[in-house]
Amino acid sequence: MSLTAIGKMVDAVAHLPATEVAEDEDFWGSLRDGYALKSDYINLENGYYCILPKEVLDRYILHIREVNMQGAYYMRTVQLPNKLAAAQKLAGIAGCSPDELIITRNTTESLDMVIGGMDWKAGDEAIMAEHDYGAMLDMFKLVAKRYGVVNKVLSVPLNPKSDEEIVDMYEKAITKKTKLLMVCHMINITGQILPVRKICDMAHKKNVPVMVDGAHAFAHIKFNIPELNCDYYGSSLHKWLSVPLGAGMLYVKKDNIPKIWPLLADGADKKPDDISRLNHTGTDPVAVGLTISDAIDYYNKIGAERKEARLRYLQNYWTSKVRGHRNVILFTPDDPARSCGIANVGIKIIKPSILAEILLKQYKIYTVAIDIAGVQGCRITPNVFTTTDELDQLVNAIKKEA
Repeated sequence: MSLTAIGKMVDAVAHLPATEVAEDEDFWGSLRDGYALKSDYINLENGYYCILPKEVLDRYILHIREVNMQGAYYMRTVQLPNKLAAAQKLAGIAGCSPDELIITRNTTESLDMVIGGMDWKAGDEAIMAEHDYGAMLDMFKLVAKRYGVVNKVLSVPLNPKSDEEIVDMYEKAITKKTKLLMVCHMINITGQILPVRKICDMAHKKNVPVMVDGAHAFAHIKFNIPELNCDYYGSSLHKWLSVPLGAGMLYVKKDNIPKIWPLLADGADKKPDDISRLNHTGTDPVAVGLTISDAIDYYNKIGAERKEARLRYLQNYWTSKVRGHRNVILFTPDDPARSCGIANVGIKIIKPSILAEILLKQYKIYTVAIDIAGVQGCRITPNVFTTTDELDQLVNAIKKEA
């Protein structure tokens, strides 16, 4: 399934709305042929790491061989230009300027760099939610212990009535001492999409910068980072962009670059607003960085709108069949616009860990158990290669156990 073949498939449906293509099982079934998948189980845990399509995987292996063949010559001559070229291409789909984006190793490194790099003073306040990712919450605990920062941890409503309900929650937590507000673009344990632009606009009126965890939103739903009006945005490229493990990104609005201390010192005499001074982390697996470009080519061939529509269709396909069952609990909002491919399902009186074990051992369906912050269920994350037949098996399993 080469990019040329995918291009021909896309050309054949280019005249159709993305929502109509989303329901075309023949189209997505053909795309599935471009993946090497294990037949032992149905993989519905693509949120941690999205499997690379063969086309991208082959390019990755080619890059590894080429770098290995050139050795130090590659590292000393074209490593940096190639990394900058990949960052520029990445900035293209992020919708931002290349001088506001760097390639990191993952979301944790990206956002912890911001949290740890701020000039904290005792008594400063940071706002976050219990549904945020644990690694960032741990980093906030570290700066609280080290600098005396006060962390204000909120609880996001699982099924909000409106955007304003969420915005008001964050607004009420802001004081004159608030130095940073962190918010998820898409909550990793439930799949809920938060009204980031409205939160950022509100926070900026109170002179509070906003850092967005976009680990699950980037290359999952279509958007441009500048449209969010956030100050910092981090994501992991090994998730929905399907880059090999070891690549992430960090966006920093130009005016905020001088405000962040680098994670590791860069001996070069760079200007305070040069974002590359935040990107000195030593030798890294450059073949991963080279594959970013190939993954972007694959993503662009499918089309951002088509991918988002397919992922949302798949989620609504199975959740609509179990929602309302008296023993089934869905921890993802009822409103389809508030989520996309990710959802979380639980069954009354069955612990999430037990449910995940049952799904794998009895039904050959692989998921992940979630049991934190009032969410007790299994996270279900299909990918573009997931079929409705596979989701029918999930639905049957849930109904039977319920």
